[in-house]
Amino acid sequence: MIADLNAILERFKKPSLILLVFFAGGLFAQNSNENMKQSDQYVFEGDNLVKKNFPSAEKKYRTAISEAPSNKKAAYNLGKAYYDRGLFDEALKHFKEASKSESKEKKYRSFHNIGNIMMKKEACAKAVEAYKDALRNKPSADDTRYNLALAQECAKEENGGGGNDKKEQRDENKKNKNQKKQDNNKNQNNKDNGKKEKEQNGMNNSPKKETKKGNDGKPKPKLQGKLSPQQIKSLLKAMDKEENKVQKKINASKSKGLIIETEKDW
Repeated sequence: MIADLNAILERFKKPSLILLVFFAGGLFAQNSNENMKQSDQYVFEGDNLVKKNFPSAEKKYRTAISEAPSNKKAAYNLGKAYYDRGLFDEALKHFKEASKSESKEKKYRSFHNIGNIMMKKEACAKAVEAYKDALRNKPSADDTRYNLALAQECAKEENGGGGNDKKEQRDENKKNKNQKKQDNNKNQNNKDNGKKEKEQNGMNNSPKKETKKGNDGKPKPKLQGKLSPQQIKSLLKAMDKEENKVQKKINASKSKGLIIETEKDW
């Protein structure tokens, strides 16, 4: 009789345990859904505030992430808010988090913006990798393909010139060379002005000389090939003007295209 009672109780134990496990699992899922729902509401509120009151919007986004850390939309929108204000280090951190999303579209947008930040930091090789990751998630993105081409060209220059340190050195050398050229031009102009002033003073102070005559007693003609100081100054000024035009054309030919940035929130 006792053995039969124990068997009956044993039969009721297992289903009760299973029911308890299922109930706990269902409760956890329900809580997660509620948290995500509340998190999305905070993101929505942050989106409405971001253009009017950035500190309040930032707080809403952070609350959304705290409520549901898996909410990649909150991470992306916070990253974009930082990006739009030039806070690229903060933006980069949140875009990297958003890139862990399961959505290919969200991955694409995150990696595209990571590439943009790397280009702004002149880390062209890292920008190349980010744009490639973006294209793996959205091969049809022409704007990303365009940015990738710019990043690849920039990376070639980095590799060919020995990296950022040598690039900075080349820029500094170029700057020094231009400064030296400007100083030389300034010195030349000062010399010309001094020479002109000296000649004018000499002409005013010295007595008039008789015109030299030739063997036939007639005055010798003036030399046509000799330029006056004023003509020399005008010629130098024209040469400087022409040189500036050429330099502008060179700079224009070296200018790169613009990085295409995404504008939409999720």
